Amino acid sequence: MSPTTTATQQTARRPASIAAAGEDAGVHPRTTRLGSIATASEYAGVHPRTIRRWIAAGWVTAYRMGPKLVRVDMDDIDALHKRIPAAGGGPDV
Repeated sequence: MSPTTTATQQTARRPASIAAAGEDAGVHPRTTRLGSIATASEYAGVHPRTIRRWIAAGWVTAYRMGPKLVRVDMDDIDALHKRIPAAGGGPDV
């Protein structure tokens, strides 16, 4: 930020969700665990191409930071993991 940049100009460059939250109101945006596509694929045990497919399908949120850098919301990767119930319907079997 240059010394001549005003607070209004700085707010105008922020994403709408952060600018709408308003730092003056004491509201903080949700913190997000971000990781690279490679990190997310290692964490999930899948190929990086699979992570890109999940992003395209809307199952995982991704953020572009600059012209090339992509970061993945690791909480979305966690949310994709679902427990498979035991066969037989439960403990009564």
